[in-house]
Amino acid sequence: MSASTLQRPDTRAETRLRIVDCDVHPAMRSAEELDRWLPPRWRQHRREYGLRLRQPFTTTYPYPKSAPALSRRDSWPPNGGPPGSDLDFMRAQHLDFHDIEYGMLQPLTVRGMDERVPGFAEAVSCAVNEWQHDDWTSKDKRLKGTIAVPGEDAAASVREIERWAGHPDFVQVSMVTRALEPLGSRRYWPIYEAAAHHNLPLGLHTLGTSGHSVAAGGWPSYYYEEHAAVAMSLAAMVASFILEGVTERFPTLKLVVIEGGFGWVPGLGWRMDSHWPQLRSEVPHLTRQPSDYLKSNFWFTTQPIEEPEQPEHLRKLIDWIGWDRLLFATDYPHWDSDDPRYAFKCQMSEAERRAIFAGNAKAVYGL
Repeated sequence: MSASTLQRPDTRAETRLRIVDCDVHPAMRSAEELDRWLPPRWRQHRREYGLRLRQPFTTTYPYPKSAPALSRRDSWPPNGGPPGSDLDFMRAQHLDFHDIEYGMLQPLTVRGMDERVPGFAEAVSCAVNEWQHDDWTSKDKRLKGTIAVPGEDAAASVREIERWAGHPDFVQVSMVTRALEPLGSRRYWPIYEAAAHHNLPLGLHTLGTSGHSVAAGGWPSYYYEEHAAVAMSLAAMVASFILEGVTERFPTLKLVVIEGGFGWVPGLGWRMDSHWPQLRSEVPHLTRQPSDYLKSNFWFTTQPIEEPEQPEHLRKLIDWIGWDRLLFATDYPHWDSDDPRYAFKCQMSEAERRAIFAGNAKAVYGL
């Protein structure tokens, strides 16, 4: 489908709803684009050694992602670049087509946090942020950048946060969800302190090439297993943030869990609370039961949304999590992205609809 053949959906006054999309994936045409912002030393390093992730692959991930570039068949731009690499095509196919008021950029293929070489990791993160600004947010003010940080180097991460904090084009700090250690570990706390100080939410997009499997029992046989196990890894991550005391130490820190669904959230809260009477003495740093932190510090993007056979079960699920805790996301241009016109199968009031599709995100990100 070309950009010229796209037709806008119905935008009559009674149906019009401008949307905040909390998960939009821009892409570089190739890693060579980094060279525009890399210092000479690291430009040469990239050319000689490339990007070195904590996995045995240099140009792909352990599992094939169901579709080429993990993307919709119609999302390949006419100019021949990969999906997400052409701003004009993204405008026509997604931003304009769905009346997106704001789109949160989530760079995936190149970030910096997964890079093994410490100094290079910082240089890559800096370059990725310059790329977001120069090629995306400065050219379309609907787009908001995510501060990529070399998360395994806390001091370097803080420097990068300080560099962009207060810039209107950047609204959150990005970390992968599978790091070398559980993200509640104290080695990462300076990053959280800096994010909280600058009132920048922490965007936790599922991913990470730490060398650890997404499943605690080992490497799955199939992509299908890996895709399903993402939710389990996110539950463990959230528990780490709470039980290690991050949300107690930084009560104003906003944690946005991106692209992991939310059906698992009540069960995690119930399970942690069930052990609270017997095990609270082990975590005296917590002043509230675990589910209280779950409801005060965490937000969850909707994609990939759970779709129970009985739609009213989805409403009950959201009732427990809180209608103010969900942020709409499409995951554009990926193969399992959600169309906002069809994402929710349950009935919603106009107030609930506007909160999830726009209002909640505006409140979290200060838009």
